[in-house]
Amino acid sequence: MTREARSRTSGRDRGLRRAFALLLASHVFTLPFQAYAQQAATGTPSSGGSAAYGQTQTYPDTASDLQAITPADASANVADPTPSTGSLPAAEDDAGISPLRDDDMLRQNLREPRVDGTGSLPQRTDEDDSGIRLGSFILRPSISQQLGHERNGTADNDTSRSFSETGLKGTLTSDWSRHELRLSGDGAWQKTLSGEGNDKPRANLDAALRLDLADDTTLGVNSFYRFSREDTDDPNALANASVQSGVHEYGGGLSLERDFGRIRGALTGDLTRLTYSDAELSDGTTVARSDRDRLRGTITGRIGYELSPALIPFVELSAGRIRYDETLDSAGFRRSADVYGARGGVALDLGEKLRGELAIGHEEQRFDDARLAALSALTLDGNLDWSPREGTLVSLTWDTSIDPSTTAGVNGAVVHQLRSSLSYDLRSNLVARLTGGTTLTRYDGDTAGSNSTAWLAGAGLTWKVNRYLDATADLTYERTKYKSGADNDSLTALVGLTLKR
Repeated sequence: MTREARSRTSGRDRGLRRAFALLLASHVFTLPFQAYAQQAATGTPSSGGSAAYGQTQTYPDTASDLQAITPADASANVADPTPSTGSLPAAEDDAGISPLRDDDMLRQNLREPRVDGTGSLPQRTDEDDSGIRLGSFILRPSISQQLGHERNGTADNDTSRSFSETGLKGTLTSDWSRHELRLSGDGAWQKTLSGEGNDKPRANLDAALRLDLADDTTLGVNSFYRFSREDTDDPNALANASVQSGVHEYGGGLSLERDFGRIRGALTGDLTRLTYSDAELSDGTTVARSDRDRLRGTITGRIGYELSPALIPFVELSAGRIRYDETLDSAGFRRSADVYGARGGVALDLGEKLRGELAIGHEEQRFDDARLAALSALTLDGNLDWSPREGTLVSLTWDTSIDPSTTAGVNGAVVHQLRSSLSYDLRSNLVARLTGGTTLTRYDGDTAGSNSTAWLAGAGLTWKVNRYLDATADLTYERTKYKSGADNDSLTALVGLTLKR
């Protein structure tokens, strides 16, 4: 090989070595920058450290962006592993707790969390909520139409009828961050299609306003209206009336509740007005029942002590006055009276699994007329809702009340009532219902012969055809047994449809 050829070969080898060295150097020096850029793009920013609370800490996306960063800037961007005082820790997901929405941070009416071990369901958006939104209110109306058959029997007489029943029901609830207003109502109108029997219209209206004041203080304002037709087997009903008296009950109240640490205090005032319409006899004449019209006012004080958020024992005292519109009734008795009561109990709240209240006490009604003995009773009041599993709800309600009489020389009766219900989801769109209960009516002294005991049992099904339509079927049996007199049996069957929103 000539000298000139060797020189060209040597120069080519030196060029290859320089290119390889340059490639190796560029790889060595650019590798740290690529790794740093990858960490900056994929790493999770620290919640504490150098980034101020409420500001977003940014990182360069590519290695080329690092050319504009000075060493001082780079050191400033390094997160301090020790959180600064007042910084918030990073939020962690909890399988059993649903995260709060943004609007929950400003609400006093917080959504109730689950207490069972299962994970919470995904939260529904506002667009998924049932009802019709009217500004800051949500309206949930429904209308039902049912066909029914009723049979009533005694030892002497049996009657039956077929009837239609049209019902309306609705709630209007506020969606405010503080305070709450709730309006609710339901009613039903019956029309006999064939047979003999009395129609039983009914109506219920309620309004409740809760004002969340400062220092754990709540002010409540409520009002209500009730209408029903007096039952033919009621001790105060007219025996030969073809249409019994209509009972109108309406009133309202104020309540003030405040928490003093673990002590729960409440003061309540209520007014209730009852009026009775004329009853109609079989010959078309009417009988006035206005001598039963009355006004009742009570003041109740209650103090409880929080042993735990789920268990609060309490004591309650009440005093009031019953004033009749007519000083003397049709028999010449003064039935206005003073009312006193005391009871103690416990309130239980274990979330959606178990909640309720149970109280035992004493109530007494002292009449202005000395010929009428004071009417007193041992009272048992309360309610309990138990959900052993999702889709199952057991409800119990017990109540004691005093029912004044209009019979000459009779002061009245003590009524003990127990009601129970079971609701079970057979399928996601099929619900089975069972109901049961008993009512004990007890009179004093010589009038004990009017004592009665009533039992009730019922079953029903609700098929949710879709979110706007339900099909229902119900069967109810009731038996009333009197200490003296003929017993009464009643069987009612209903089928119908309910449109709802």
